[in-house]
Amino acid sequence: MGYEPGTPTAPAALELATDGTVSTLELTRGQTLDYGLGERHCAGSTDGTDHHACARPTAPYCDIHSTTWACATCRGNCAMPLETCHEEHVVYLAAFEPATFKVGVTRSWRFKRRLAEQGARRGVQIKTVENGRIARQIEADLATEVPDRIPVERKIDGLAQTLDHAAWESVIESHTIEEAVEFDWGLDLSTRPITATMAAGTVRGTRGRVLVLERGESTYAVDLRDLVGFELQDGAAESERQASLGAFDRS
Repeated sequence: MGYEPGTPTAPAALELATDGTVSTLELTRGQTLDYGLGERHCAGSTDGTDHHACARPTAPYCDIHSTTWACATCRGNCAMPLETCHEEHVVYLAAFEPATFKVGVTRSWRFKRRLAEQGARRGVQIKTVENGRIARQIEADLATEVPDRIPVERKIDGLAQTLDHAAWESVIESHTIEEAVEFDWGLDLSTRPITATMAAGTVRGTRGRVLVLERGESTYAVDLRDLVGFELQDGAAESERQASLGAFDRS
C-alpha cells in the first residue's frame, strides 16, 4: 500500500488495497480518475502483495505503524546500523525551478532514480564515497550553505517556471562534477497549479510524488503523500466499493 514516485519515462503509481489485496494503478497522462475521498485513518501496513488494515484514527499512521528511517536525521555520527549504510554512496546537488536547490545523499546506483523521485529538473553527482556515514558527514557540512530539505509546496510553486541557470551554475561551480543529469517532465504548465488533496480529474502528468490533474477549467497539484490513509470511493455515488490508499517513502 503506497505510491511509486514518477520519473520522466514512467508515471507515478498508486498502490491501492482492497479486501486485503494490493493493486497498482499507474497515473498515465490522459487517464481520468474518479475517486472521492472518504474517511481517513491509519494506512496500516503491507507484506508483499497483502495489506493489513488498521482502523486507528491517527493518520497517516498510528504509533504502532509509524517508523522512523534511521538515516532521516543522520549527520554522519552513527554506527551505520543498516546494511545499506555500508554500500557506496554519492553526494549530489539537485535543482528545482526557478532557483531552489538542495544537497542530498543516496546509494551510488540510485543517483538518477533518487533525483527523479524528488522531481528534480537537474542534478549533479559531486562526490563518491565508500559508505553512508561519510556521505552524511559531507552532506551536513554542505547543508550550512545549501538546504538538505525542500518543502513540496515550494516545488509546486516552480512547476510553471523555468530554471534560473545562472543561479544553478553559481551553486555547482565550486564542485567537481562526476555526473550531470537533466529531466524533461513534459508538464508544460503556463500557470501555477492549485494545491489540493483530491483524486478526481484528468491526469496531466506526474513529477516525483506530485500529481498534476485537470478538472473543469482548473489545474491542480496533489502531493501523493497527502492521500495517505484515505478511503477512496470509486466512481459514481451509488458505488459502494472502497479502497484504502496509502503512501510511503523509498530511500
